[in-house]
Amino acid sequence: MSPNWPLVEREKEFRIIRAALRGETAACGVVLTGDSGVGKTTLARHVTAALDGGVRWVAGTESARSIPLGVFAHLVGPATTSDPLTYLAAARESLLADGNIVIGVDDAHLLDELSATLLHQLAIDRAVHIVATVRSGETVPDAVTSLWKDNHLTRITLSPFTKHQSVELIETVLGGQLEGLSADLMWEASGGNALFLRHLVEGARQADTLRQVNGVWQLRGRAAITSELASLLESRIEQLDDSVLTVLKYLALCEPLDIDILADLAGEEAVEEAEIAGLVRILRDGRRLNVQYNHPLFGEVIRHRLGLASSRRLRGSLVKALQSRGTDTAAERIRLADLALESDVAIDADLMSAAARDALGFANAPLGERFARAALAEGNGGLGAAEPLARSLMWQGNATEADRVLAGFRPDDLSDIELIYWGGIRFATVFWALGDAGRADDILSMLREKVTDPNLALVVKGFAAACAIFENCVDDAIALSDEVLDSPNPSPWAVEWAVFGGSLARALTGRGHEVADLASRARVAETVTDGLLRFPAGLGEILALTLTGQLDEAASRANRYVEFSNIGQYLGWAMAGILVSVVDLARGDSAAVARQMEQTLATLDSGSGEAESWNYPAMFYLVQALSAAGRTDDAERALRTADERFGPHIAVFGPMLTIARSWQQASAGTVSLALETARAAATEAGRTRQFAIEAEALHTAARFGDSTVAERLRELSGFLDGPLAGLYARHAEALAAGDAVELDLCAGALEALGFRLSAADAAAQASVLHEAAGSRAATVASAAVANRLSADCGGLRTPALVEAAQPLPLTSREREIANLVAAGLSNKEIAQRLTVSVRTVEGHIYRACTKLDVTDRSEIAALLRRSDAGDA
Repeated sequence: MSPNWPLVEREKEFRIIRAALRGETAACGVVLTGDSGVGKTTLARHVTAALDGGVRWVAGTESARSIPLGVFAHLVGPATTSDPLTYLAAARESLLADGNIVIGVDDAHLLDELSATLLHQLAIDRAVHIVATVRSGETVPDAVTSLWKDNHLTRITLSPFTKHQSVELIETVLGGQLEGLSADLMWEASGGNALFLRHLVEGARQADTLRQVNGVWQLRGRAAITSELASLLESRIEQLDDSVLTVLKYLALCEPLDIDILADLAGEEAVEEAEIAGLVRILRDGRRLNVQYNHPLFGEVIRHRLGLASSRRLRGSLVKALQSRGTDTAAERIRLADLALESDVAIDADLMSAAARDALGFANAPLGERFARAALAEGNGGLGAAEPLARSLMWQGNATEADRVLAGFRPDDLSDIELIYWGGIRFATVFWALGDAGRADDILSMLREKVTDPNLALVVKGFAAACAIFENCVDDAIALSDEVLDSPNPSPWAVEWAVFGGSLARALTGRGHEVADLASRARVAETVTDGLLRFPAGLGEILALTLTGQLDEAASRANRYVEFSNIGQYLGWAMAGILVSVVDLARGDSAAVARQMEQTLATLDSGSGEAESWNYPAMFYLVQALSAAGRTDDAERALRTADERFGPHIAVFGPMLTIARSWQQASAGTVSLALETARAAATEAGRTRQFAIEAEALHTAARFGDSTVAERLRELSGFLDGPLAGLYARHAEALAAGDAVELDLCAGALEALGFRLSAADAAAQASVLHEAAGSRAATVASAAVANRLSADCGGLRTPALVEAAQPLPLTSREREIANLVAAGLSNKEIAQRLTVSVRTVEGHIYRACTKLDVTDRSEIAALLRRSDAGDA
């Protein structure tokens, strides 16, 4: 990594400083204030480097503070008198000898009194221009303070970087995309401080905790820092009393920590002194007061200083203190187990097993694996430790190892409840993680036969409901789900699995309004089941709301999953991203969806090559988003990957994958082929009773220009929940009738529901019809709506938007072939792509040349490229 980091733009501050130093303002300069490392000196030197005149830089230091005019000594020469006033006058004369100059003063709070006085006199007389930096929270000489209080200098307080600025800086340095979750971690750890941010990135690279996966940079593990930053921060720590340092050591191992426990361990006065020194802060959590670091990097420095023996002893003290208070909640058990693992107290295998299940309840699979392995290592070789270990491994993509862990148990030796735990995770591993639908069906059959307890048998039916919908047996999934949910007292596990299958089936078949009740039951059940299961199970809820046109509610529900994933739980964060992208794609935010799905797939990529089906929606959403964004080659590669991973265990996603394929074909310029593919997706969806997806496919065809789908859309609108299908039918009917005014109205209605890109397509189609009718004003008005909506979506390109932006006198087929010519394809390649003869292609090219008044295919290509450039 290059040691020279780029400068993050502070355009507003740059302009103010430059104007002041050029004499364009009433003040004769500026003083920049802010925390250490916020970028004051970097910005000041950046501005002065761009000035035409001379710049004299000095820097205040502790060592020079006791020397009169110490910082200016190298500029004014040795003192010839002991009289301060005479020396001051000589220094002034020496500085002004070079004419109009700029004086830069770094760390002006460290100036000696005589230097501060000289600076103040120069400012009063407007003899020079000054740029100075002052660190926040420091004692500043009166002469320096008066520089901005008396308006001689303009004071600018530099704030830490925003998250956006921080991400932009890191991605520039790394040369690639930074995962959103990692960005959150690094921004919080650095507080937006430029210096801290730089050392965090470099420290993580050195520790190999920041690495690139599928083009996305990911931070895994603690935020490592460089030895240089540790030295800077240690200078403050070394001044602390031992008792305060003890407070910081305990917090470094367990944060936040109850104030009473910390006071018992380190002393009340030490906690108070740490707070007064600004090292820690005390926050209220209900009736409890918790202590945590004021800045997280101090914890990293303390951890860096702790030896193994010392940290084991301190953890042991924390374990005993926490045990004495009791561990009634999952969070308390997790914290206790985490401390105990590397302490000097004996490890409790039962605690580790319980903590493993608790960690999985919070969607933290890596921690669950750690605790489960510890339980097994301590002699707990039973299912109580093996099941959470297998579950942790499965969620992390290590399905083969998970299956091996469970293979050591014989079903005949297990009770009904043990069969449910063992069989449930083995079924999920084989079906969703290994993609072996046949073997998974065998496990379900075995469970149906062996589990005789009626309540536990409902859990098996819940498994079967989820299996049925993924195998695209929509009616079976609903029937099995209803059997469970209509039973008197189904267990939480039975409920969540039944909702998983039943809600997704209802959403796809167009019964989205029924899903709300199921989702509310799942929210109760999921508090005691698997924390990660809620994410794939939540797809039905988000799809139901989206497919019925309730985008705001869908976004609100999706955000709930994001909030649960919490900072640092990267698996949940990635899966929550899929749910968010369902809504964003419907809104037309294709660029955001593409970025999120690239990150999700990189995050969920275990490197094992195994078929984790819960990430599959990210694959076809990525294809569709890249296609709409005009990233045709990337979309084609993503489509190949999605095709390779498809199988019977995810048959339910077949129609949606086909819709994504149609978008990729449209992006590649083969609109006629995209139309056929969209219609094929509709046929496939209708045949398997995914009627809501059939409507989506038919509306996609209409957006691509198909005027034959209106009748079926009107039929679907008669029984699909929500207003969306009816609006799709209106759009298709207006297109078929050539009714531009009705298309304008449809665009407004779609925009009102939040479907901006669909609205843009309707407006673009209206614009083309208005143009054909010779209505110039209406053409411009519709085109303006289409352009505005397209810009709101990030400037996307769909067939309708491209045609409206390029009003060429060509038929759809002639335009399609012209676009492929412009893309550089030969006549033979075009014929192969469109499944027509070369002679047919030649005929269309000839007619296009005639209409466009050009002589050959090269001039067609040049004309379309000019049209594209003008549109851009």
